[in-house]
Amino acid sequence: MTLRIGCIADDFTGGTDVAAAFRRAGLRTALVFGTPDAGTALPAECDAAVVALKSRSTPADEAVADSVTAQRWLWAKGAAQIYFKYCSTFDSTPQGNIGPVTDALVHAAGGAATLHCPASPPNGRTVYQGHLFVHDQLLSDSPLRHHPLNPMTDSALVRLLSAQTPHRVALIDWPTVRRGVDAVRDAFTAHQQAGARHIIADALTDDDLAVLGAAALELPVVAGAAGLAEGLGHAYPTAGPAADVPLPQQVRAAVLAGSCSARTLEQIAHFYAAGLPSLHLDVLAAAAGRDVTGEALTWYDAQDPGLPVLIHASAAPEELAAVQAQLGVAEAAAQVEELLGTLASHLVERGVRRLLVAGGETSGAVTTALGIRAVLIGDEADPGVPWTHATPEAGDLALMLKSGNFGAPDLFTRALSTAGTDMGKDTDKEQT
Repeated sequence: MTLRIGCIADDFTGGTDVAAAFRRAGLRTALVFGTPDAGTALPAECDAAVVALKSRSTPADEAVADSVTAQRWLWAKGAAQIYFKYCSTFDSTPQGNIGPVTDALVHAAGGAATLHCPASPPNGRTVYQGHLFVHDQLLSDSPLRHHPLNPMTDSALVRLLSAQTPHRVALIDWPTVRRGVDAVRDAFTAHQQAGARHIIADALTDDDLAVLGAAALELPVVAGAAGLAEGLGHAYPTAGPAADVPLPQQVRAAVLAGSCSARTLEQIAHFYAAGLPSLHLDVLAAAAGRDVTGEALTWYDAQDPGLPVLIHASAAPEELAAVQAQLGVAEAAAQVEELLGTLASHLVERGVRRLLVAGGETSGAVTTALGIRAVLIGDEADPGVPWTHATPEAGDLALMLKSGNFGAPDLFTRALSTAGTDMGKDTDKEQT
């Protein structure tokens, strides 16, 4: 085993995002879904192993317990360094879970401090003067302020993290980062000696993240988004081109979407505009007992097998609010996960071998329903959105798990364009 770095991601799409970052850095990377146990194996020799949990929105004590279990498993596999990957939009609340999980990982590793940076410049996430930006907007002014589970209404990372931990939080500003690795290390040491445990760093570019990654190479625990993970991966001296992971060709393909993010809604609209078979699920009807799953499968069986299909429960903010008002936030999310997880199983039984899933909670439901525990990371369709290859026991399945806000507007159509036969606007299949 050549494992160098072990990563704990707080949701499944975050796991694929950070795994893709390690692969871009030249590390052979495997991704494990769910809390591992003694019988959980890695699918191949690898330099980096990512454990993807569903800990972003679980109670803080549960998130801590699962994360520490994953940390111990990664240590047992040989990992000398642990990376805690959270969302580039810092999805969390004053009760957690970023602060409590990081505190637990640092404590278990015997470390006195850790470096944080959620910047992901290719996806428009940057940190300046300790404030998180989404493209040219403060996080608090961006569409993420309407996130259905963790609405982000504050952009000040020191303040956000300070509400989640009893320990001191400090900042390394951008001018210091621009002075290079030694300046960052000196600033980190000064903050640590002054009693800080969590040290946030500004970053505007991938070059800034490369500096931070090199400065953090000896830390037992590092925390942030996929951008810092890639910078850290590049700091390992023997990183090189990763091996190709083949994808099944000329197979049935489908998109399952549960995310209600603005970007996912754009991708759905693009799929509809391409004239491809698309079906919107009625979550309220499913909650009332109607066989929405059976209706969706009947619809699917009537479609042209040479065309990819889209089945989604995604909704615009006003529609989502209406559903949540009737069912409650937790029950609405549970209904979506149940519907799409069940549909994933039936679609794979019907021969789907390329499956694109949009949304972190949806991705967790789908991989759980399919019984997939580990995958190898392949090429990216867009930054942070790689194809993954499930082990043969899962039926030679290519799986793409997409964070809600990631990918270009044409991702759904482009990623599946080689899966079947011709795609275009000439289909006359009924769309709902």
